[in-house]
Amino acid sequence: MAEDRLSKQFDFLTEVDKLKSVLRANTLCGASRRENSGEHSWHIALYAMILAEHANRPIQIERVMKMLLIHDLVEIDVGDVPIHGNHDTSVLEQRERAAADRIFGLLPADQRDTYRDLWHEFEAAETDDAIFAKSIDRVQPVVSNLATNGGTWPDFKVTEEQLENRVGVKVKRGAPAIWNHLKGQISAYFAT
Repeated sequence: MAEDRLSKQFDFLTEVDKLKSVLRANTLCGASRRENSGEHSWHIALYAMILAEHANRPIQIERVMKMLLIHDLVEIDVGDVPIHGNHDTSVLEQRERAAADRIFGLLPADQRDTYRDLWHEFEAAETDDAIFAKSIDRVQPVVSNLATNGGTWPDFKVTEEQLENRVGVKVKRGAPAIWNHLKGQISAYFAT
């Protein structure tokens, strides 16, 4: 029994290594190359740990960090879908649910259910933990683009209004002080 459990856990861990091969639209803060989704997941977990005090509601940081470490595992099957890209949301949601079922399905049943439920909680963004996690997930690419003089924003023809509607709304929902801090930098970038 223990051997079967360990085999499933290692199968999952080997599979999720593929996340390191999924390239994202944005670059590293140094603009040397595109970021991969594994790096993004690590970085936003660190963002959450450092910025947790700015959550507008009480959160359980361990749960938030777990959500952030697993939230993009579906990109192994679906790929990175940039927030400023054009895509059919309903088709994307179906593909991501199928990917979550497949990937978390590699784990023993108890872990499968726990982590799949945590992934669904993040996606629904209804609990305080998930709302803050979603906020932080949106913050890191903004910081990266600001650090690289707009980074990929020109490629996607991003406007300040678009950032406010697609990103700012979600960040303000869980961490308004963070969005207020970034807003001045964003406005200064678009004023140039």
